[in-house]
Amino acid sequence: MKVVIVGAGSVGSSIARELLSHKHEILLIDLKPEVIGRSGLRGAHWLVGDACELSTLKDAKLEDADVVVSATGDDKVNLVVSLLAKTEFGVGRTVGRVNNPKNDWMFDDSWGVDVAVNTPQLMTALVEEAVEIGDLVRLLTLQTGVSSLVEFTVPHDSHVVGLTVGGIDWPEDATLVAILRDQAPITPSRDDVLDGGDELFFVTTIAAEDQLRDLLVPDSTPEDHQAAAAHRQRNDSHQPEDDGFAG
Repeated sequence: MKVVIVGAGSVGSSIARELLSHKHEILLIDLKPEVIGRSGLRGAHWLVGDACELSTLKDAKLEDADVVVSATGDDKVNLVVSLLAKTEFGVGRTVGRVNNPKNDWMFDDSWGVDVAVNTPQLMTALVEEAVEIGDLVRLLTLQTGVSSLVEFTVPHDSHVVGLTVGGIDWPEDATLVAILRDQAPITPSRDDVLDGGDELFFVTTIAAEDQLRDLLVPDSTPEDHQAAAAHRQRNDSHQPEDDGFAG
């Protein structure tokens, strides 16, 4: 797979290093030629230039890329690169780094972004996932806000303990995709019996999250739903500031 990474800072270099270890073809684009010498990335190809310029992207032969990753520290650059990759070069998959969570609302398909990676939001979700047992925690938003990956750690006194996966009437738009038990992932089957301490991972529509919460936490109140919705709204704020870019 050919991956073009724009921005060879700590984030872009780390992504490149991981992808190189998996034998992918990597091209990094950066304005600063000095990053090449200090990156330590063996096997990567380099292009020095402004990725917001069409001429640079043409030199990179972006039309041949399978994925373009915009990983600079500037949200404006990441949006422009994603948009050009989609509209001018027909790249099939784009990933955009969100530096300021207040700009998250712009990182969607209208700007050519297929996957937005909001590091502060992701870290918050991982902290919550580690400490919140018995509540539904959103880990990641997928498909530009249509679906999400959520996690539920089963309390030992939960009503679902002892039930089989096939014996539970799951919401129509929520799919159990994995069970983590004793630090080992399990692919769910209808006959698997749920146990206290199991971590359940679901891919669900945003709208079905409350239905899933009602099922797994039957004593949840409307206030609980409102609190969860308010928390999601804070994380997924779609309100711009000033010219639309927070600094």
